[in-house]
Amino acid sequence: MQQAIETLSISTKGQGFYEFTRALRDFVTTADISTGLVTVFVRHTSCSLLIQENADADVQTDLGGFFNRLVPDGMDWLEHTTEGPDDMPAHIKSALTQTSIGIPVVDGAPVLGTWQGLYLFEHRRKPHRREVVLHIIGER
Repeated sequence: MQQAIETLSISTKGQGFYEFTRALRDFVTTADISTGLVTVFVRHTSCSLLIQENADADVQTDLGGFFNRLVPDGMDWLEHTTEGPDDMPAHIKSALTQTSIGIPVVDGAPVLGTWQGLYLFEHRRKPHRREVVLHIIGER
């Protein structure tokens, strides 16, 4: 078994989806592992990770709109408000999605569907620099 690890830095411009499928593919190629598992983990509590369609930007628009309706900013009954009206809603959105994703690697590539992309889902309104850890384990 072989392993490799890398930390990506993703700059966001506020709420939205930031695709980093290419960085994942490059990492897997560089790791030179033919068969294994790559784990993707985001080191924050107010953003999350998604595998989602990358062919039509309307998908991201609709998902963002859905989550903003489901968990709107400024809910006046929340206790945790010291970091702004979007902070606790961002934590809730993160809890409803995921901060870690496992993706099989076969023939030296992540096994993603034709229209699937890997996204950082930023829940805060202001720009942030997010760290995403990639870890792969497998065989050549």
